Amino acid sequence: MVKKEKGMTGKQKAALLLISLGPEVSAAIYKHLNEDEIERLTLEISGVKKVEATVKEEIIEEFHHIALAQDYISQGGIGYAKTVLEKALGKDHAQAIINRLTSSLQVRPFDFARRADPSQILNFIQNEHPQTIALILSYLEAEQAGLILSALPQEMQADIARRIATMDSTSPEVISEIEAVLERKLSSTVTQDYTETGGVDAVVEVLNGVDRTTEKTILDALEIQDPELAEEIRKRMFVFEDIVTLDNRSIQRIIRDCENEDLILSLKVSSEEVKEVLFRNMSQRMAESFQEEIEVMGPVRLKDVEDAQSRIVSTIRRLEETGEIIIARGGGDDIIV
Repeated sequence: MVKKEKGMTGKQKAALLLISLGPEVSAAIYKHLNEDEIERLTLEISGVKKVEATVKEEIIEEFHHIALAQDYISQGGIGYAKTVLEKALGKDHAQAIINRLTSSLQVRPFDFARRADPSQILNFIQNEHPQTIALILSYLEAEQAGLILSALPQEMQADIARRIATMDSTSPEVISEIEAVLERKLSSTVTQDYTETGGVDAVVEVLNGVDRTTEKTILDALEIQDPELAEEIRKRMFVFEDIVTLDNRSIQRIIRDCENEDLILSLKVSSEEVKEVLFRNMSQRMAESFQEEIEVMGPVRLKDVEDAQSRIVSTIRRLEETGEIIIARGGGDDIIV
């Protein structure tokens, strides 16, 4: 028989919680765990013969409080969670839950800023050093960062985009200092290691959130400052699988302008959604011909497929630059009427 002890491990508590919740709920939770976690929990559960009713209640109550604390943290940060829990559970109990949670929970820097209005953040950072602005934007949601980047002076936009793309890691001391200035009331939860952010993927997400004019201004400036970086960003702005987001007229134009060999090779390993969209925009005869060629095609090199998809994406970019197709982006200048 299992009795709750102060020295009970987190794994033991998790096993008891799953037992208490029943097989259906436990099976649903298992779907979100990796193989190692499933194996360890299963071994722990298999060693439990009987659980006292009071232990079940205590474990479920503890889990409920931690879940509430996590929810409160996502709503308003650790300070907000602590205040709400203190009112409900008392100061000591609330502090114990927060301490237990934050010891394993890494709250991402600038968590409070991701719930703030972009205009408020802009008012604070617009006169800061470009590197500081780049750091803050790299931690925000892509849509937020895009709106702020669009509102900054044009002469700063490309420089900040470049800094985000080339950012490697930032020390926790610097992040904590900037966080403290941006929101003095926020309790710092930065772990004592280096936090990586930024990179080309980050700036691509940001640029996907800006309007087309801002995007073009930034990329044109980067083309002069760092041609290789500009090209890498352009490559990632639109990938082959994004074809599904285009309208039928644009897809039909792309099919006409691309080599059949490239389309067939690309479709060999593409998703069913991409295949369905492209086949729907071909003539029945052409679609049947493509499907037959794909079926009889033997194994292909991944590099050959990637090269074919790259050529198709280049065609798409060329058609967009000449205004012959439209790729929907952030902002309002790409609204199709």
